Amino acid sequence: MGNRLSKIVTRTGDTGTTGLGDGSRVGKDSLRIAALGEVDELNSALGVLLTEEMPENIRTALIGVQHDLFDLGGELCIPTMSMLGEAHIERLEDFVEQFNEDLTPLKEFILPGGTRAAAFAHLARTICRRAERNVVHLANNEEVSVFARKYLNRLSDLLFVLGRALNKAGGRGDVQWVHGKNRPAGIDLAE
Repeated sequence: MGNRLSKIVTRTGDTGTTGLGDGSRVGKDSLRIAALGEVDELNSALGVLLTEEMPENIRTALIGVQHDLFDLGGELCIPTMSMLGEAHIERLEDFVEQFNEDLTPLKEFILPGGTRAAAFAHLARTICRRAERNVVHLANNEEVSVFARKYLNRLSDLLFVLGRALNKAGGRGDVQWVHGKNRPAGIDLAE
């Protein structure tokens, strides 16, 4: 594996195609490459989130997720490969329960924000939903593991909960949405 990435500029994609892990070539605008790119963007967003201060148990969970997303990218890059399974889904569900346990029940919708870390978690959540939509679109046209779809669905739930947990850890509450008809004009809601 040491020499796999020794040559970065290959010029093989100059015509608008790229190679998959099985040796086949597809257009850079193919559904598979779009889904793969969304998963890569999500992983990068988690990398940005991980630059923030956070409790160690959240950091550890997110680093594990990054590794899972790289495996998911492998699945998308090699269409017949399956790397994620039920254990990955169960781990995310356990994280959701664990991190949600100490949060107050929601009575209203919340807005993305609060601490920087929470805002980055919400941004990653929206990227995750987009990645999920792209993987579902791909699965409607080509074979994709059911666990890929499940994983992204559960991960977006986890990122929502982590946004709330990061606000709590940062000493901030959730940013409550106020319905337009109840929102006073000229009042700063961030107070």
